[in-house]
Amino acid sequence: MSAPSGDEPVVSPYVAGLTCRCPRCGKGAIFNGLLSLSVLDRCANCGLDLKFIDPGDGPAVFVIMILGFLILGGALIVEFKFNPPIWVHVALWLPATLVLAFGLLRPLKGILIALQYHHKAEQGRLE
Repeated sequence: MSAPSGDEPVVSPYVAGLTCRCPRCGKGAIFNGLLSLSVLDRCANCGLDLKFIDPGDGPAVFVIMILGFLILGGALIVEFKFNPPIWVHVALWLPATLVLAFGLLRPLKGILIALQYHHKAEQGRLE
């Protein structure tokens, strides 16, 4: 992983991650396509080698926790306030879960990638 030098602009890891842009230059894309979660080998704009990136299961874990809070909280509020039949819950929460899961996974993966670059995180090594 190449460290940022003094002449490069400072890019917020959160802005770069949410917009799915290169953590060094903030301009080049980091994912293969519009809906893809596979990371490119290098930034097309600045040439940053993106092979060091390994967010692992982190994005999925964050999405599961966020969705658990939002969907379960919403379902409990709807249940106790309106007491609808079960099909209403299925009609409400199944599409909401799918939309939120796919909508959150890519930006959260981008944020973890940008934070990994920003903090120069690498795999631990024994000397």
